Amino acid sequence: MKHWIVVFLCSLLTACATGPGLQSPESLLRDELFAAPPERPSAEQIFAVSPAMKRYLNQDIAGQIHAKGRIHGLIDALYTPGQLKLEYDSSMTRTAAEAFDAKSGNCLSLVIMTAAFAREMGLPVRFQGVYVDEVWARIGGILFANGHVNLTLGELRSHSRVKTSENVPLTVDFFLPELSGQPRTWPLSEETIIAMYFNNRAAEAMSQGDLNQAYWFTREAIRQDPKYLAAQNTLGVVYRRHGNLREAEAVLNNVLAREPGNINSLSNMAVVLKDQGRHTEAVALNERIEKMRPYPPFHFFDLGMTAMRERDFAKARDLFAKEVERAAYNDEFHFWLGAAYMGLGQADLARKHIMLAMENSLNKRDHDLYASKLAKIRGADHRS
Repeated sequence: MKHWIVVFLCSLLTACATGPGLQSPESLLRDELFAAPPERPSAEQIFAVSPAMKRYLNQDIAGQIHAKGRIHGLIDALYTPGQLKLEYDSSMTRTAAEAFDAKSGNCLSLVIMTAAFAREMGLPVRFQGVYVDEVWARIGGILFANGHVNLTLGELRSHSRVKTSENVPLTVDFFLPELSGQPRTWPLSEETIIAMYFNNRAAEAMSQGDLNQAYWFTREAIRQDPKYLAAQNTLGVVYRRHGNLREAEAVLNNVLAREPGNINSLSNMAVVLKDQGRHTEAVALNERIEKMRPYPPFHFFDLGMTAMRERDFAKARDLFAKEVERAAYNDEFHFWLGAAYMGLGQADLARKHIMLAMENSLNKRDHDLYASKLAKIRGADHRS
């Protein structure tokens, strides 16, 4: 799944500001700045079990649930290859019913769908955030930091002396990044999961240029869980991109009053201050952020792209390699590292990294693009 923490893409990270802060999140909402949405976001739709999902439970997999028990019967049906055939897809965050119909989703969508099935069966559900290294993506000129969530089904009954599949909890993780050791987790409430869903939808709407819908999604995220600060951060981004700089500053100050070290909100505040012409404050905050994170996301990548345009493939290779060292599973970094190797005439290494780009791509469109490039390299090999 991924939940998205939006950060501006602009001239590096800048600025510092202090303000009143500690306002109620609802007081920072400005509905009058945006047109009414065609349809108000509805939290009730997120976990709703569709008739098709009920038929799947009660008819298609009823036999294996009876044979294997509710937990293992459900999980095997959903995630075993050859059964429902779910695919990972980062392009859109879906409700439970949408993920079931599409047979795909990001990790948040699949957690939501699995939880909806489990609750329909009467199984206890617990949601968890997973500590992973921050992975960044850039869509439509916006940087997104991707997090990870999973869930546990069932609960251990301490008084039970017989541990069966019905009373031993099982953690379900559709796409756990490679970690050293046991992943560290923290519990998430259903309210936070719902807020994450709407925050994701806001980020997706913003990447498509729909700031109006992004506002209403963010508004609902804040309404569902006022303590989920990522949604307030996103609201600040929406305000800034909508041209409401005072409102953006107020909401980001509200986050920073609670989390002074929140580097994502500090970065966003830097941009807002620069947009307001407050360059001295912006420079001061930029210096502070650079000490906290000396090289911002995509720093080496952007330099590498400049080197590619200048046809300095050796320099580009070294710069893209630095990004791969910081984000080993970023498909875009591997692809351009492969392109740099092609420019250097090192086809074997080019193939290696473009194959890694394919393996790490999170949607079919990118996978097909990388596959096409790989086919061209192989075709050139056969002709030579």
